[in-house]
Amino acid sequence: MRKWINVSCPLVMIFILVSYGLKPADKEVPLTLKVNRPTLVSFPKNEPMTESSPFIIKPPFIGSSYVGFKEALAFKESRGKYSVVNSLGYLGKYQFGIGTLELVGIYNVDHFLSNPELQEKAFITNIARNKWILRRDIEKYTGLKIGNFHITESGIIAAAHLAGPGNVKKYLRTLGANDISDDYGTSISSYIKLFSGYDISMILPKRNARI
Repeated sequence: MRKWINVSCPLVMIFILVSYGLKPADKEVPLTLKVNRPTLVSFPKNEPMTESSPFIIKPPFIGSSYVGFKEALAFKESRGKYSVVNSLGYLGKYQFGIGTLELVGIYNVDHFLSNPELQEKAFITNIARNKWILRRDIEKYTGLKIGNFHITESGIIAAAHLAGPGNVKKYLRTLGANDISDDYGTSISSYIKLFSGYDISMILPKRNARI
């Protein structure tokens, strides 16, 4: 009996000590690590939630310059991915149609998709081209109000990227009555509103601009 007690007592003590050691200590979280309010993050523009995509990831706000404009538009078009081809065949980070690429001097689609630098050049060239085509409309309608929002140069150019400069002319000259949408339901007016207020003056109008 004494032998059993001599063996069991040390085992009991070890068990108690181990159990005590595994018990987590109560420690207060430092004030510097406490989250008292949500962190505020700015985005280029507010995009409404939809049932099909209840959680939309948006890029950080990077200003209202040309860089902010192109990245906001690219995120809307392709989530900023250079290799994207959508279900209608539009290509790259800015979702160009083949016809538009040919207008700016690009004929090799595979080379275009694999070349980010070329895609950026195509975007700049197309803006210069659309600015030339829409130069009188930009001058006439910038600052005017159509519907419940004001017209800006960047909004006009974004809408031209969506629907082509000819359709944007019709929209402006009918004061919004001719508001067409693409195959995904995105309208000219939504792009004019969404991409308003960016400074893209660094890109000058150029007749028949090509790479």
